[in-house]
Amino acid sequence: MVGLLAATGAVGAAGVIASPDITEAEQYSAEWWRDVLLDVPLRLVGLILFAVVARYLAHKFINRMVRRTVEKEPPKAVLGSARAARIVFGGAGAYSERRALRAETIGSVLRSITTVVISAIAVVTALEMLGYAVGPVLASAGVLGVALGFGAQNLVKDFLGGAAMLLEDQYGVGDVIDMGHAVGTVESVSLRITRLRSVDGTVWYVRNGEVIRVGNSSYGWSRALLDVNVPADADVTRARRLLEEIVHVLADDPHWRELILEPPEVWGVEDLTPDGVLIRVVIKTKPLEQWGVARELRERIKQRFDAERLALPVATETPAGGAGGSAGAVNPPPATAPPPFAPPPPPSSSDNP
Repeated sequence: MVGLLAATGAVGAAGVIASPDITEAEQYSAEWWRDVLLDVPLRLVGLILFAVVARYLAHKFINRMVRRTVEKEPPKAVLGSARAARIVFGGAGAYSERRALRAETIGSVLRSITTVVISAIAVVTALEMLGYAVGPVLASAGVLGVALGFGAQNLVKDFLGGAAMLLEDQYGVGDVIDMGHAVGTVESVSLRITRLRSVDGTVWYVRNGEVIRVGNSSYGWSRALLDVNVPADADVTRARRLLEEIVHVLADDPHWRELILEPPEVWGVEDLTPDGVLIRVVIKTKPLEQWGVARELRERIKQRFDAERLALPVATETPAGGAGGSAGAVNPPPATAPPPFAPPPPPSSSDNP
């Protein structure tokens, strides 16, 4: 096609080659048909095949790297046991599940970027083969990109925030996070938005560019933290000894042993309140298992304290209406009860003789 353009010297608006220096017979000669039907179409077909092969090889390389990251296992032979491998390489190590999820997400993004880049290069090259001026098109695209950049600053901000989140591994699919107004389990992560589902089933869509802070409750490991309130007149030493026995029995249970990463601890008296004494108990658990362990621990504490005749104090709560409000009568007297006794009014000055 380059030789044809050099011979003719002009390109029509519809892509038809025309020149006043040659006749119509010469224009549609065998050489012209060869150039039109064989040269440019074959080059376009070759370009398309090259783009498809390049995309296939790039995706295959990305998939291979992701698969190697996902299928890699902790060196159990070196550490001695699978539990030791999970503890050492569990949350932030090279063999963790969240690293595999992160690799899958980044791999998906890289595949999309590769497809867009290869397709753009192929389109520009095809336009140049067809004889169109690519320079003005690229310049117009640059001006349009600047205009869109000013008009879509929030969109660019979302994409940059999503890219930073993926590279820093702030959270991933399956994590329980707190984004301020939205709290829940991450169901989907993209470069633009993060989708959460709260405990009541509400789905939240949060733009990555609007995230100021993130609290991740399942990054690496979790901790079940429980403040046990014992009566103020109870023996604190005895209550602490009972709590130590309860948590160690829980840690030795075959069902809960796999969820607890370290021996439980009873830190001691955390606070003194009008209702009693707060004793803090902490258990380091696997991610997302702290709530189940805490519920089981509360149930065992209640059963053991009842067996030891160590009553748990009942916390008093202020009514919703506040003191003196309409909701102050939490337990009103029954309708059949006699009216309360009213003392007689004091004598007035007019009653004095």
